[in-house]
Amino acid sequence: MTLTERPAVLFVCVHNAGRSQMAAGYLAALAGDRVDVFSAGSEPGDQVNPTAVEVMAEEGIDIAGAAPRILTTDAVRQADVVITMGCGDACPVFPGKRYEDWDLTDPAGQPVDVVRGVRDDIRSRVEALIAEIAPRP
Repeated sequence: MTLTERPAVLFVCVHNAGRSQMAAGYLAALAGDRVDVFSAGSEPGDQVNPTAVEVMAEEGIDIAGAAPRILTTDAVRQADVVITMGCGDACPVFPGKRYEDWDLTDPAGQPVDVVRGVRDDIRSRVEALIAEIAPRP
């Protein structure tokens, strides 16, 4: 796979309300303008999980204004890297894209301590991803 000068990353989970929103928040905050960040869901929820918003705010990252979005073929087409988080076979596959599946607990309905653990796992994965696709010059 060849990454563009400024790689685009798409995070996908079922509801686009927890895991994918936290991952997108971290990537945008930690990589800044070195990466284009998108997130979507195969069955988007009505709002971002309030507990996910709360635990990200503890990290100084505001995802309160984010809204769940439907996964489209165009979103996958524009991404260099597609990271799925439990969306099964809903994500279209295009040749030449990098695909990863992150096996993460779904934070929906979980207590805040569990959601913090998911958040911390996501942060470490995002940091590793940045080191691979958009290291500092």
